[in-house]
Amino acid sequence: FAELHAAVPGLPLASSRVLPGVVLRRDFAAYCPTDGELRALLVTESLRPTLMGPGVEFIVDSEGQYQASLCWIAKRTEVLMKHLQSNNVKLLLSSAKQEEVVVYYAKLYGVSVVECLSSEEMALISEITGVSPYTPFGDNVDREITETTVVTFCQPLLLVSKRCVHIGFISACAFQPHCLILCGPVDGVNEQRAAALQEAFTMLQQLFKAVDQ
Repeated sequence: FAELHAAVPGLPLASSRVLPGVVLRRDFAAYCPTDGELRALLVTESLRPTLMGPGVEFIVDSEGQYQASLCWIAKRTEVLMKHLQSNNVKLLLSSAKQEEVVVYYAKLYGVSVVECLSSEEMALISEITGVSPYTPFGDNVDREITETTVVTFCQPLLLVSKRCVHIGFISACAFQPHCLILCGPVDGVNEQRAAALQEAFTMLQQLFKAVDQ
């Protein structure tokens, strides 16, 4: 319930509504508008390539080596974004904060980025879509990306002064996600209404569970 409702103070109660899909309460790190369906990818780590692996120490002896390292990272990041583009990935949903170089090339190749998602939000998206987070492929840039999910829409949503991301997922199960936008004059009123609604949903869950048995 916490991930499927948003409390918005400063608006009348009558402004409350139910929206299809999921509302993520953060702004785009990169937004590239697109029409129609698109493919999204979940990641749990930065997509910026690293210069060393586990147990390997990388030493830079000069400014020239440092600049060459940055150039290599930029080129590898560009290759990655080209690979995402060739697999029709237009949206990156990340629990990690992505490096500036990743966001730069994402914009360049038309990939929207939403970062710093909570573990609960990632788990909810995985449950809805049936898709697990993608693991970067290292040097294997030719591997087909199969961990994508279809998104029917992806757009900014402004809740008073809070910029959010509104996404429509095609569900892999019977559950069709909707988000409840609770409006009220102050936070306290919204908190009371949210608690009452959560209790009501809990009661309905228990009721239908008893009927199933």
